[in-house]
Amino acid sequence: METKANYVLIGAFTILVTLFLLLFALWAAKYSSEKDWMQYAVIFEEPVTGLSEGSPVLYNGISVGTIESLRLSPDDPRRVLATIRIQARTPVKTDTRAKISTPSLTAPPIIQLTGGSPEAALLADVDHREIPVIRTEASALQNIADTANKLVARMDELLSEQNIKRISNSLANIEAMTGAIGDQREDIRAMIVSARRSSEQLEKTLATTNTAVSDIDRELVQKLPGLIARLDGTLAKLDSAASGVNGIVTDNRAAISSFANDGLGQLGPTLAELRGLLRELRRISDRLDNGPTQYLLGRDAPKEFEPK
Repeated sequence: METKANYVLIGAFTILVTLFLLLFALWAAKYSSEKDWMQYAVIFEEPVTGLSEGSPVLYNGISVGTIESLRLSPDDPRRVLATIRIQARTPVKTDTRAKISTPSLTAPPIIQLTGGSPEAALLADVDHREIPVIRTEASALQNIADTANKLVARMDELLSEQNIKRISNSLANIEAMTGAIGDQREDIRAMIVSARRSSEQLEKTLATTNTAVSDIDRELVQKLPGLIARLDGTLAKLDSAASGVNGIVTDNRAAISSFANDGLGQLGPTLAELRGLLRELRRISDRLDNGPTQYLLGRDAPKEFEPK
């Protein structure tokens, strides 16, 4: 009995140790596996049609992980929250962006990570939340859709009822103007003929003017050397006269200075006396005109006899 009891204890201990070692190995494997992967969150502001859990995540075209979960944001159902699981050694930077991409026409859409400059810091070192969030950018399909929506909106504005009425009115005015021009066809033809004649006459006038200008230019060119020679002679004479005047002024500088200092000083009183003399002569002339006898004899003129 005692031998059988020892076998049972040894077997139970062996089974327990084996189970413990197996659980430890599973835990170590899971820990090692979790240590080699990191989770990131991606928030999309657009529909994620075609994405599914397990879809690959590429970084500049290289597969680095998969999509773990997709769900709508409880606060805003227009936003989609995606949790991705990528390799821990993947350098996800603060300027790394995520977008929905389609590798080919037949392939399902994936999440494409782009960017990541060398000088940028790692996102995990800056974002201390439990799951760091990678910022997103619009996909090519979203850009096309936004552009199409803008074009449609502009087309709606362009083809509004008011613009259609304006276009209709413009076409009606053009049609009316065309009809009026058709009715005045003869007048327009006469106007065109008159314009053609005027153009021909203008061409003849321009030709005549061109000939006259050419003759004037030719005559001017012929006479220009003589005019230049005369001008040079005149300038030479003026230069000589200026030199002579300069010499005269230089030779008589003392006399001119004396006249300016003394003669001009005496000129004022002389002019004052001359002005007084002129006033006296004017007074004598006036008195001679009024009564020369009285002025010459110094008495009144005889009165004429008047009979009573």
